[in-house]
Amino acid sequence: MTPGARISAAIECLDLIFDGMPAEKALTGWARRSRFAGSKDRNAVRDHVFDALRRRNTCATIGGELTGRSVIIGLVLFHDDLGFDALFNGVGHAPDELSEEEKSRLSKVLSSEVNAAGGASTSWDLQDWCCDKLSSSHPQNARHIAEALKSRAPVDVRVNLRRSTVSQAQEQLHAEAIEAETCSLAPAALRLKQNARKIARSQTYLDGIIELQDAGSQALVGALPLDDCKTVLDYCAGGGGKSLAICDLSDAQVFAHDISVARMADIPKRAERAGVSITCLASEDLPKHAPFDLVLCDAPCSGSGSWRRSPDAKWRITPEKFNELLGLQFEILCKAQKLVVPMGYLAYATCSLFAEENEYQVRRFLEKHPNFERKSQHNWTPADECDGFFVCVMQLKA
Repeated sequence: MTPGARISAAIECLDLIFDGMPAEKALTGWARRSRFAGSKDRNAVRDHVFDALRRRNTCATIGGELTGRSVIIGLVLFHDDLGFDALFNGVGHAPDELSEEEKSRLSKVLSSEVNAAGGASTSWDLQDWCCDKLSSSHPQNARHIAEALKSRAPVDVRVNLRRSTVSQAQEQLHAEAIEAETCSLAPAALRLKQNARKIARSQTYLDGIIELQDAGSQALVGALPLDDCKTVLDYCAGGGGKSLAICDLSDAQVFAHDISVARMADIPKRAERAGVSITCLASEDLPKHAPFDLVLCDAPCSGSGSWRRSPDAKWRITPEKFNELLGLQFEILCKAQKLVVPMGYLAYATCSLFAEENEYQVRRFLEKHPNFERKSQHNWTPADECDGFFVCVMQLKA
């Protein structure tokens, strides 16, 4: 595909997304209809779509309306490596040339006659109500965080310290033409700087030397009181990323649970590759193994800390859905606290940037359960060059 054809495909996908289709469904549908497209084409179209969604409001303001074409026109203005003449020329499958009206609007934007910044929802590229929540949650650096959310997220891996050292893993990746740098957020973290898309096919990954995991997520696991624990339950385990990281830092017996057993389907295979043991439990099996020294509740949330990776989500979430999540988070905490051994720990975690899902939930829980006390609390945001995470460790009194 030519660069112009890739832009046309991105416009097609964005129009479907703006009509209400989830981004992944739009991209998958396009790929199935476009058997001629190679992996580089599919990756390029995905990058265009996700870049446009990260800056949706700003790009729409530049382009003049919320359509695939207008948003892509706005996006091209942000990228020095893209050019209108090469992309919007009507040749082959490329989009039609810019109209006189579009040229006039771009000229006004460039001469500052049209304000592309707009209000907070435009300049921050968030919904109005999300701007408000981000501002109240991070009054000192909300704008910095919002700006970071407009960029692509880094690709991080966690070195399996049971099988390798960080420097050895770096050397193995280098031998496979994948360049990585150490990351100060977590001792086993490497940040990929070149050929990151090769990682899942690399021998280093297939041999269990590394696992894909954001450095902030690794830092969260590092903040858990694992030295004091012989049994650990990952209560909302999902695919088991944090369970695997716990195994790497602790000799504790690790259990994984999720309300949807299907979400844990890959854990046995991932654990085998990493050379560790994780016992997956259905809800009805929990009483047989409880209580646990540490229960980690990585609760369902807005996902606002990871909106760089799934920018579609920041436009699809509604205040109603957000309030439903608040209720679910508190319900999960109240259930999980029953599984903690006396003097054991309950860790509440999210990948949210919003205080209502984080500090406020902890405060509400402690008010209702005075038999727990807060021991530590940490926040990470995209301004720290990682995804956004929150964790609070509470201890059950004797």
